[in-house]
Amino acid sequence: MFTPDQFLASTLRTHVRGESVARIISSAFQSIHAGNAVKRFLLANDLPPAKRTFAFGLGKAACAMTSALADSTRLTDSLIITKHASPVDLEPVTVIEGNHPVPGESSLAAGRAALKFVSRLGPDDLLVCLISGGGSALMTAPIIPLSEMQALTSALLAGGARIDEINTLRRHLDSLKGGGLAQAANGAKIISLILSDVVGDSIEAIASGPTAPDPTTIQDAIRVSQKFRSGLPFRETLKPGDPLFRNIQNRVIASNAIALNAAKKQAEAEGFPTEIIYSGLQGEAREAGKNLAENLREANEKYPRPFCLLAGGEMTVTVKGGGKGGRNQELVLGAVDHLRGMEDVLLISIATDGEDGPTDAAGAVASGETAQRAESLGMQAADYLSRNDAYSYFDALGDLIRPGPSGTNVNDLMFIFAFQVT
Repeated sequence: MFTPDQFLASTLRTHVRGESVARIISSAFQSIHAGNAVKRFLLANDLPPAKRTFAFGLGKAACAMTSALADSTRLTDSLIITKHASPVDLEPVTVIEGNHPVPGESSLAAGRAALKFVSRLGPDDLLVCLISGGGSALMTAPIIPLSEMQALTSALLAGGARIDEINTLRRHLDSLKGGGLAQAANGAKIISLILSDVVGDSIEAIASGPTAPDPTTIQDAIRVSQKFRSGLPFRETLKPGDPLFRNIQNRVIASNAIALNAAKKQAEAEGFPTEIIYSGLQGEAREAGKNLAENLREANEKYPRPFCLLAGGEMTVTVKGGGKGGRNQELVLGAVDHLRGMEDVLLISIATDGEDGPTDAAGAVASGETAQRAESLGMQAADYLSRNDAYSYFDALGDLIRPGPSGTNVNDLMFIFAFQVT
């Protein structure tokens, strides 16, 4: 569980309301704690009866989710595929760390282990899947060579492809995705408890839908691939209405909307009238940062202070430079020059998994003074944006937020504050 202190970057640590802001961020994270989400579901719902019950955890939150299931359910066996393994108090269990965000040899081994695991099941068994973000890369059984899948994934990420586009391709290039895991389970009953890390909570997109029907077609995959590479040997996936899914339930138990509502409740308790202005934000991160800064400027002219604006979603970054960062850091950097001179405001963007891109930061914070502070150190926001180097910019200012891996994942959260001017 994260404490407010873990979110106190330099600007927050010195701000008169910094601890209040950190409590608001922390409340959002507490609301989507993976283990607690599983426990809440099990308190309100009975699992289907079965002769044997197996647990399959997939994604960044797999350890916490599977442990929570084991606290109340007798399990015959468990397999966990995750990014960062944490201690799990259950036996028997196999834990595999896959590769992320680009699938690698460990992801390939994880895919083989998953197929072997579900091949033991039969119609009298129950498979409880604990699915969270990151699962698409962490487990793979590609129908093309792994090296080609890696090259395609890297091109998609660098080219600013949306997560739904990436997952459309993955479902049609991987035998475990688009209902493939369910198909390999020999008619076992399946219930999937899902933490949503995609805009709109589309279950076929979360970890590329290993137990979900896929509404997209080969033609959809071809249209997406033409932006990046043509001639791929796509497979068709299981569609909605397929009889296979009669014994399968897919239930979303935590989402970006839950986190936003928890943040809103805490912000109002801290004395900030609050509005959720976006719940499915997508697009280029730097443009989103600029737009959020403009939203703040417009709200500042309409509403009395203090107030808070909240947003959620998942941005993309088209990589053109050789710098370091992630979509949340780039979003905040994109806002810096547009916040310039605004008195007593803050904009924060943070990844709920605690990891923003290939960095040790979850996100960053900026104020109306950030541009001037940076320029006193010889740094121009536009220069760092041109190199996609948000990490270096905010690291020099002490304004990276580094809570560490959270063990959950429901997209990104943006917090915008206008404080009472004293």
